[in-house]
Amino acid sequence: MELISKNIEPISLDEQLITDYKKSGDLLVLGKLYEQYMPLVYGVCLKYFKDEEESKDAVMQIFEELIHKLKLHEVKNFKSWLYVLSRNYCLMELRKSQKHTMVNIEDQFMELESSQHHEDSNQKEWYLTAMEKCMETLSDEQKISVNLFYLQQQCYTEVAQNTGFELNKVKSYIQNGKRNLKICIEKQGE
Repeated sequence: MELISKNIEPISLDEQLITDYKKSGDLLVLGKLYEQYMPLVYGVCLKYFKDEEESKDAVMQIFEELIHKLKLHEVKNFKSWLYVLSRNYCLMELRKSQKHTMVNIEDQFMELESSQHHEDSNQKEWYLTAMEKCMETLSDEQKISVNLFYLQQQCYTEVAQNTGFELNKVKSYIQNGKRNLKICIEKQGE
């Protein structure tokens, strides 16, 4: 007589490795789980970065993130979850690299004639000092939104979540804050 319950699903190898890792924290167990999906992660990274070396580095960085994130999340389908984690990592990295160009003070806040100011370290110091002074002239909402968006590199949605402001208000605060900073910095330069 067989005692087989139809309600019990067999535990997959992935689920067993995840359980073992969560209990032990053993990186060898996590490495065994991750190793089989490294080609998938590399493919995702290559799709977004279009650079082999950057993609290889990303595979290792995603493993580093996995060490912490896997302990925090209840994962039923590891392959799908890892795909989403990898995609999100790539998108965040691409967004960070794009943000760096947006934070360039001369490009974003200054449209002064190049003859007015020379590009040297003293001038850059002047820009930073002027920007700090002008940040203080913004409304609290604009100051917080501009700081989170440009300096903390958060997207509109993250700014809205972290401040409690409505998304449309966040966009308005950032746009108006940027314009007010530009006007203020130009006045500082006169």
